[in-house]
Amino acid sequence: MPQTETLRRAALVTGGAKGIGRAICLKLAAGGAHVVLCYAGNEDAARETAAECEKLGAKALAVRCNVVDSAQ
Repeated sequence: MPQTETLRRAALVTGGAKGIGRAICLKLAAGGAHVVLCYAGNEDAARETAAECEKLGAKALAVRCNVVDSAQ
C-alpha cells in the first residue's frame, strides 16, 4: 500500500439497520470508520443506514446475515 494512502479503520456492527445499532454505525462513520452492518430482515432500513453512513464520508456495506447461524 502506498505511504500516501490514508488508512481507515473498519467496523462490523450486528443489528446495524435500526435502533442502537444504527446509532453506532452513524457514530463510527462520523468518526472516520468504514462500516459493514449486518441485518436480519429489514433491508430497506439497512440500505438507509448505509446511505447515511456514506453521506458522512464512510464506505458502507449492508449484509443480510443471521449471526446466530455459523454457516452464514
